[in-house]
Amino acid sequence: AETAARIAEENASKKAEDIAKDRYGILPVIQSSEKTGRTWTKISELTAATENDVLVRARVHTTRATGRQCFVVLRQQHYSIQGLVFVNDTISKQMVKFAAGLNRESIVDVGGVVKSVEEKITSVSQQNVEIHIDRLFVVSNSLARLPLQLDDATKSKQDEAEEGPSAHVNQDVRLDNRIIDLRTVTNQAIFRLQAGVCRLFWEYLTSKDFVEIHTPKIISAASEGGANVFTVSYFKGNAYLAQSPQLYKQMALAADFDRVFTVGAVFRAEDSNTHRHLTEFVGMDLEMSIREHYHEAMDVIGEMFAHIFKGLRDQYKPELATVRNNFRSNRSNFLNRACD
Repeated sequence: AETAARIAEENASKKAEDIAKDRYGILPVIQSSEKTGRTWTKISELTAATENDVLVRARVHTTRATGRQCFVVLRQQHYSIQGLVFVNDTISKQMVKFAAGLNRESIVDVGGVVKSVEEKITSVSQQNVEIHIDRLFVVSNSLARLPLQLDDATKSKQDEAEEGPSAHVNQDVRLDNRIIDLRTVTNQAIFRLQAGVCRLFWEYLTSKDFVEIHTPKIISAASEGGANVFTVSYFKGNAYLAQSPQLYKQMALAADFDRVFTVGAVFRAEDSNTHRHLTEFVGMDLEMSIREHYHEAMDVIGEMFAHIFKGLRDQYKPELATVRNNFRSNRSNFLNRACD
């Protein structure tokens, strides 16, 4: 009892000395109990022109303590920024120690002032600024030991070759921990590029008076010859997973829709013995009637690809740069016109 009382007294003494005790800690579980009216800022919006107090919710990417200060790299999707906690009139040693002990991948609310830096911070996306942190609260704490490190999972083949096998993350580890693997900047960029292809596909075709349709994926008979089909139990009988939306596109044209397109899952019961076979993929299909020559369709398709490639080039530069850096590829050239 005496020992417990002494420990409690020491803890109380330490807390009394902590001038920043209200500026950091672990938040209770969010239960939609109140609306504070606070505004969170995206890391992607933080630039040298943002030199004011901000509130950011992000994941802890890394922490590094040096003496009376601690550097915290914060990450939001594929954007990141460096934060700095240092002892001063309002920040205590205990708060710096708390920041240094944050588990990687924890979600935190960080408040502080955005400051320009003299030298670029090359390890983050926002290289010209950092956050001088004066408020730090854990929203969701991650495990101290993770099955994989994002820095290792992000490394390119060239980096792995230079650093040795210890830096390699096996495919089975990635798939078993897919949620963490998808947080890498490369996967974030790939998924955004995929979304961009679909958006640009939709954008161009709707501008050319195409109508988007949604076709059935569970059907009563095989929809296409020459391709194996998945059979599924359907109440008291059998049904099949659609191999193609072709029949429904043609039905739409016969129903005077004139031009249609669809984006959806396609299933092929092909034994995946090679990397050329897929049992499931996302198909992007279009169908249009022609007036007198199939070149009418060729022109539309050619212009559509040019629109997609140009849109990716102009609107997704950071994502393309991330993918190229990881997979070490050259820029692609394309004709900005339809096929002759």
